[in-house]
Amino acid sequence: MTAQPRTRLRTVLASLGGIAVAGVAAWFGLDLGDSSSTTTTTASSTTASPASDPTGETCSLDSLPQEADEVIDAIVTGGPFDYPDNDGTRFGNYEGILPQQDRNYYREYTVGTPGLNHRGPRRIVTGGTQPTDPEVWYYTSDHYESFCEIPDAE
Repeated sequence: MTAQPRTRLRTVLASLGGIAVAGVAAWFGLDLGDSSSTTTTTASSTTASPASDPTGETCSLDSLPQEADEVIDAIVTGGPFDYPDNDGTRFGNYEGILPQQDRNYYREYTVGTPGLNHRGPRRIVTGGTQPTDPEVWYYTSDHYESFCEIPDAE
């Protein structure tokens, strides 16, 4: 093999490797574009009540996209969900924005975004012990960067 085909092969393999890394990052929701932002977690000795809104913001059901109302109906009836492998699974609250609760308190559900061929950033996060009768409901349109409490979800 001459030097030129080897160089071309290495370039192709490096490109494929980069595409694979970007694909995995996109699949898991990692943002590789901003290296200046960091996530910090701090411990707190107080626990907020589940009914409190961590951001001070509420959003009425009427102010949310129609798809959110459909997801709320599916939650209350136990499904079916558009993403059954993801919807209804434990939400870890790793961002620390929602009140600190037991490990299995929060669940997340996908709110579809028209025109996207993937889950997109919109979610409803519920809290409580009963999946079909949550104690608290939250909505995020920006993939857990911020939340608003939905007081009239049921």
